[in-house]
Amino acid sequence: MLEFNERSNTLEQRAYQYMLQDVKEPNLYRHLYNYDEVPKIPFNHRHVPMRPPKEIWITDTTFRDGQQAREPYTVEQIVHLYKLLHKLGGPKGIIRQCEFFLYSKKDKEAVERCMELGYEYPQITGWIRAVKEDFQLVKQMGIKETGILASASDYHIFNKLKLTRKQAMEKYLSIVKAALEIGIIPRVHLEDITRADFYGFVVPFAIELNKLSEESGIPIKIRACDTMGFGVNYPGVALPRSVPGIIYGLWHHAGIPSEQLEWHGHNDFYRAVANAGTAWLYGCSGVNCTLLGIGERTGNCPLEAMVFEYAALRGTLDGMDPTVITEIAEYYTKELNYKIPPMTPFVGRYFNFTRAGIHADGLLKDEEIYNIFNTEKLLNRPVVVAINQSSGAAGIAFWINQHFNLKGEKRIDKKDPRIQKIKEWVDREYAEGRNTVIGDEELEVVIKTETPDLWKELSADSNLKAE
Repeated sequence: MLEFNERSNTLEQRAYQYMLQDVKEPNLYRHLYNYDEVPKIPFNHRHVPMRPPKEIWITDTTFRDGQQAREPYTVEQIVHLYKLLHKLGGPKGIIRQCEFFLYSKKDKEAVERCMELGYEYPQITGWIRAVKEDFQLVKQMGIKETGILASASDYHIFNKLKLTRKQAMEKYLSIVKAALEIGIIPRVHLEDITRADFYGFVVPFAIELNKLSEESGIPIKIRACDTMGFGVNYPGVALPRSVPGIIYGLWHHAGIPSEQLEWHGHNDFYRAVANAGTAWLYGCSGVNCTLLGIGERTGNCPLEAMVFEYAALRGTLDGMDPTVITEIAEYYTKELNYKIPPMTPFVGRYFNFTRAGIHADGLLKDEEIYNIFNTEKLLNRPVVVAINQSSGAAGIAFWINQHFNLKGEKRIDKKDPRIQKIKEWVDREYAEGRNTVIGDEELEVVIKTETPDLWKELSADSNLKAE
């Protein structure tokens, strides 16, 4: 059959009809996933077209998947973080949805408190077990959309659920129909899609979901879940590991619109961010994330990373306020006692922190030389220099200028003889065996004792009280 595609402005041939392959034995892709070896990346050199949707957005699962990897949040903590997600996402709702558990008294209270805020975005959605009774819970809470687990790989269908593919599909479809009957939007989570038989199960199942969507008039969503982080974004990679192939196949072969597609990836092989961006580029509107990437095992795609990926791909933040990312990081550190690895991009203590003297010298001449962007403007995080044995006079001068907020002619030059005096003190410390970084308060004391005239000058310029 030929159809004219108004997006590509070409005639396209749709000759393939994918039917369920109800195999007797599970296909575990042992040539790729030999449990005793590193998973292999196969290429078939088939390239599918990039087709970025008109709109792309971020969804959040901090209070569902993210909460499975840490101690439960309190109701107050959930409400506070939800407010920050709203503020970060901006008036256009680039952070489109936020996913919640619905089972415990605490879960329900958190949902009710967040709903009372009256925010349009992030929209509150649920997550339930694949049992019909749970839909009444969703309905009672006044939630319009919920996630439903639908395991897609034979690892899960045969080895966990002890079903055949046909039995699994029939079970999942009956659950989806139950949601449609009471007017709830089902979001079908295709668990373990990167080990699933794509043309033998995933596409036929998605086609049936699309039929139900057309019959009911309710948009059934699909979340493609890279549960084990096996997805690969290289061009020409073969299924089931190809992220471009998965997204292309869902909209091209199964007819699922981009706005009903969502990618959910884990970071087991360090690919979460790259795979999420690739999903956007190949036709998926939503990418599912958690704050700080906290999630099962190695975690999910970090939401803050996709804020910047969005801006990089679209050329605009579209109203998002990235300085809120720093507020979120500080809340996790100070209020939740969560230890963010210091080298973590955007949120770690050392992400724009340099120790090397040669880097400090470059920063002193022009901050752009060694800073990724204006972190003070975009994240409310000025670039920082640590003082140690490698910092040199340039590092000390840069630290003083930043710490005391000196601008223009008031900035201290690395050639200032008082800087040399402080450097001599630093050199003595490390010559005597010190192996730790010199802290801010300690440096203030050194300036007071070694260069009192400089301290007096700095105190006057920065409204500090000289002692």
